[in-house]
Amino acid sequence: MKSYPEDYLKFWRVISYYFKSKHGLTQAELDTILFLYSEKYFDRDKFQEFNELLSWNAQRFDRLQNDGWISVFRKRVGKRKTIYELSYKAVNMCKDIYRKLNGEEIPVSLSQNSMFLKNVSYFDKVYRNMIKEMTAFTRRQRHQTHE
Repeated sequence: MKSYPEDYLKFWRVISYYFKSKHGLTQAELDTILFLYSEKYFDRDKFQEFNELLSWNAQRFDRLQNDGWISVFRKRVGKRKTIYELSYKAVNMCKDIYRKLNGEEIPVSLSQNSMFLKNVSYFDKVYRNMIKEMTAFTRRQRHQTHE
């Protein structure tokens, strides 16, 4: 079977589920953070530009800010708008997502991944099985590359 070098979205669903579970985010919140990642600084209008594509939630900005995903870069002064940026926590999560997309393994230990605890939801169990499959696939790919 032909392998494509840009085939790193194969496990996007698994990776996004892992990060949503780990950080208590919704898909819309994760999508918003990923959109804002490339916007070094933004105002409420830029946030709203992307937010219009998502399911309606008037509290999304406030929740992301209160939960520490968005921080104020410059407070409003006179007619100048407040400017925001993604927090250190959000930037690190985005970098971690890209590392996982590029082949870094998702942790499978109980101490590092709550999806591997005993009393988890059915979906967590299904996704943790896929994480194991993804890890095996990644290791095979890495091994083939080194040959």
